[in-house]
Amino acid sequence: MDVVFHTDIAVFNYRVAGIWIKNGHVLLHRDVNEKNWSLPGGRVKMAEDSTLSIRREFQEELGLDIKIEKLVWVVENFFEYKGKDVHEIGMYYLVTSENKSFELSSTPFYGIEGERLIYQWMPIEELQEIELYPEFLRTALGKLPLSTEHIIVKPNS
Repeated sequence: MDVVFHTDIAVFNYRVAGIWIKNGHVLLHRDVNEKNWSLPGGRVKMAEDSTLSIRREFQEELGLDIKIEKLVWVVENFFEYKGKDVHEIGMYYLVTSENKSFELSSTPFYGIEGERLIYQWMPIEELQEIELYPEFLRTALGKLPLSTEHIIVKPNS
């Protein structure tokens, strides 16, 4: 069971995301029915730690074993999605993979789950030009912090 709770006033979501950077590009994904991009990852399952979750998500979505380099950000993200207020806690990990068949490409591609999610390697220098959420990533991915940071993202703040 995913750690997501729907209440009368909001949705709570516990998410993990992987920051995979190669040659000045970062791997992003989006739902085929959406315009906004995000870092690959997904929901943490009940009683699953976040490091296991990020490994599971990359395995399920891309068939990749990853190595976790470090926890970069713990993000409290408040936003509206499909008419609902969302309170999301996100763990953002810097990850790598030794999989040689997964090469850098400028064209979009699908993962092993089918055609629900589109993946693309985006140049970090061009992130300001796309809809990437949370928005702080558009600049923060260009200069990762040396130690883990706590980020709070609230609309109009």
